[in-house]
Amino acid sequence: MKRHAHALALCLASLLSIGTAQAAETPQAASTVAAAVASPARSAADRERDARERPAEVLAFAGYAPGMQVADIFGGGGYYSELIAHIVGPKGQVRLINNPPYVDFVKKDLEARIAGNRLPNVRAETVDVADLKLGKDTLDAALIVMSYHDLYMVDEKGGWPAIDASNFIDQIVRGLKPGGTLLIIDHAAKDGTGKAAAQDLHRIDEAYAKADFAKHGLVFDGSLDLLRTASDDRTKNVFDKAIRGKTDRFVHRYRKPAGG
Repeated sequence: MKRHAHALALCLASLLSIGTAQAAETPQAASTVAAAVASPARSAADRERDARERPAEVLAFAGYAPGMQVADIFGGGGYYSELIAHIVGPKGQVRLINNPPYVDFVKKDLEARIAGNRLPNVRAETVDVADLKLGKDTLDAALIVMSYHDLYMVDEKGGWPAIDASNFIDQIVRGLKPGGTLLIIDHAAKDGTGKAAAQDLHRIDEAYAKADFAKHGLVFDGSLDLLRTASDDRTKNVFDKAIRGKTDRFVHRYRKPAGG
């Protein structure tokens, strides 16, 4: 009886895990991701960036599929937004969300990205972090790439405001549909440092991230090691010339429970 119960539990767990991540495992989904990366409409600068970002593997792991509604939060100039736009297709939409300081920082790249309605299913939005305007159960997925740590830093001189990180994450969780996913890519800090390295090094502790999102009701749903860099001792600012573009990065996927 116990053996049958255990088998049933495993079966149920397997069924519950079926979702966006599994979509990328099919040949059709893999082909969609490959086509997005290979699109001739992409810029030379984006193609050069591919070598360090490895977007084909990252997006396959993320599990995005045609028709999805995806929020690229603090998406900057839209490198990932354009790729995801090709994947979700005309029936899907990407919301490229930045706050005013971020828009000022990436303005030139962002304008070029969306000029002439070249990405009709990408909606660039400038919002206040206190109200990301995500609504409730509107998103199949969201992602924050190399900017999750920014929730825990302040640069008044540079125009970056203090952010209520708890409220920020709660808004994302509320915006995700049950079963929806959040992809996080960020620069790893030394183990045990929590959020302390965010201010001066622009890094965050991987274990802290897991605990942070768990606290807000998201379930850790896997990680990728393909952006790890053993030579990065995680003590330098990510903009240091010795390490810029070669930092040790973690890739996490979180999922909103089906009953959430």
